[in-house]
Amino acid sequence: MSLLSVRDLDVHYGAVQALRGVSLEVNEGEIVSILGSNGAGKTTTLRTVSGLIKPSAGEILFCDEQIGGLPAYEVIGRGLAHLPEGRDLFPTLTVEENLRFGYWTKRKDPNGYKDGLERAFTFFPKLAERRQQAAGTMSGGEQQMLGVARALMCRPKLLVVDELSLGLAPLIVQQLFEILRKVNAEGTALLIVEQFVHMALENSHRAYVLAKGEVVLQGSSRDLLDDPEVIAAYLGESEAAASAGGR
Repeated sequence: MSLLSVRDLDVHYGAVQALRGVSLEVNEGEIVSILGSNGAGKTTTLRTVSGLIKPSAGEILFCDEQIGGLPAYEVIGRGLAHLPEGRDLFPTLTVEENLRFGYWTKRKDPNGYKDGLERAFTFFPKLAERRQQAAGTMSGGEQQMLGVARALMCRPKLLVVDELSLGLAPLIVQQLFEILRKVNAEGTALLIVEQFVHMALENSHRAYVLAKGEVVLQGSSRDLLDDPEVIAAYLGESEAAASAGGR
């Protein structure tokens, strides 16, 4: 069953068109990747889906309701959480204070905050050890753990993740993807933008490839992973950077 349906999405930055007729689906229980070289429109797609950018045309349906153009706080309230590129933590606040902000949309649930903390600390035991530590003093990997945990505090139906691997060592990225698979196994669908192409395909069910703001290819992750010519043709630049450990 479709959880997120994006149809014929156009986005403009002033006179510049960033997305042209982008369509994609995320079904319940799926992990879907969006791939493409730098400037292909990946982050713009995620930011539009989560309400940070207003579309010029097209529709975005979430749980069969139109959310295109709604403010981000309303989108979050409907069950779609966004982990942005760079995490956007509050560096001077503690781990626990950052997690409390992630819970804001569910604040009327008297037991939800405690349950959310327990779940976050189950996924990320290191955060429990550092719950009173300022977020900005932690390592990059620990900060990314906190970013994921904060996004999960509102118990989203869909978690949107932009560049999980940014600035992190491959081993840390693999550990984070293992956590995301566990989150998915518990029922949360995922829509991921990721520079490590092979890792994204190995950890998702389906994928869309963007080029110059358009979907140029889509299919099962396994089929795309088994076709090196596809990766070379559409993702060669980003894949080469990922293989070198950079952007």
